[in-house]
Amino acid sequence: MANTARFSAQKISGVVLVLLLCGGGYYFYSQKAATRAKSANLTMVVAEKGDIQDVVTAQGKLEPFEYVDVGAQVSGVLKKLHVQIGDTVKKGDLIAEIDPEIYDSLVKGDEAKLKTLQAQQAQQEAQVLDAKRKLARNQSLLKSNAISREVFEDADTANKVAIAQLDAIKAQIEESQSTLEGDRAKLGYTSIYSPMDGTVVAQTSKEGQTLNSSQSAPTIVQVATLDTMTVRAQVAEADVMKLKPKMGMYFTTLGAGERKWNGEVRQILPTPVTVNDVVLYDVLVDVNNKDRQLMTGMSTQMFFIVGKAENVTVIPVGALGKHVAKEDNDQGLAYRVKVSNNGAVSDKVIHVGLMDRTRAEVKDGLAEGDQVMISAPAAGGSAQAKTQQRGPGGGGPRL
Repeated sequence: MANTARFSAQKISGVVLVLLLCGGGYYFYSQKAATRAKSANLTMVVAEKGDIQDVVTAQGKLEPFEYVDVGAQVSGVLKKLHVQIGDTVKKGDLIAEIDPEIYDSLVKGDEAKLKTLQAQQAQQEAQVLDAKRKLARNQSLLKSNAISREVFEDADTANKVAIAQLDAIKAQIEESQSTLEGDRAKLGYTSIYSPMDGTVVAQTSKEGQTLNSSQSAPTIVQVATLDTMTVRAQVAEADVMKLKPKMGMYFTTLGAGERKWNGEVRQILPTPVTVNDVVLYDVLVDVNNKDRQLMTGMSTQMFFIVGKAENVTVIPVGALGKHVAKEDNDQGLAYRVKVSNNGAVSDKVIHVGLMDRTRAEVKDGLAEGDQVMISAPAAGGSAQAKTQQRGPGGGGPRL
């Protein structure tokens, strides 16, 4: 009976030992498999020297830096247009003519009326002179009692009436002269001249068209200075506070290949516009256009340079691990990265300065040539992620 119990105990102990061995083996191999899988998902990259920029991007439209809408100040038929789109004009060049017949007849009528009033003035001045002589003679006669008081008062009244009538005619002459000057000005407005040197960039009226200036001056052509252009960029409210006047920037246009135009922020307009519930602010940038490659209405891709660093140590953004906020300092933001040293991978805290979409500037913690680990894309991952890890050369991990 004792032997049977001892055999049973030995049998149970053997089973337990086998189970423990199996469990330990499973744990060992599962941990090893996990380590292999974790290592398989890491790729080594080398910290290198490079240039990096922190930029704010936006869409923009080109417009002339300076332009004037040349319009008609009087109504009438556009009789002659002396320019076409693309013509270069100087200040004072004749742009267009409105039929002057109506305004010419008004001026002639005003001149005739003025002559009539001037003749009436001369006649009334003679009557005033006569009335003054009679009044003076009657004053002498009244002193010698040669005439009655009533006769003297009649002469005094006639003198005052003559003077008042002369003043009324003078007022009519002033009014007539004012009307004449206004109609002469309108006649002058029938000839329209360029107010500035520039190029005719738009034409909104045609010969024979009737222009009505009673409510607003109709535009005939637009004259612009094209040697300098202005880009009107629309910057989102989340980014506009990063910008300031005199900040450097560059932009590209469709069809210009790799060419970039450089400029500075001239002005940030304070009044926003809302497009599809997005609040945008207009930012103005002036750019030299002596070669006339830039044209009104062209679309641009804007890059405002918030910060830049040249010949600094850079690593892929994908190599940055957790942000260690409590270790941020004057050098920059603290991030944990995995560093490879002779095959051994360990964690290290570094400080990062500028970052763009793919790379980060290392301020301290790494030097050129140091090896860091970056997560490799999962099987079937995006081609873009794989391309970023291979780099432009495609021969291995590069920045």
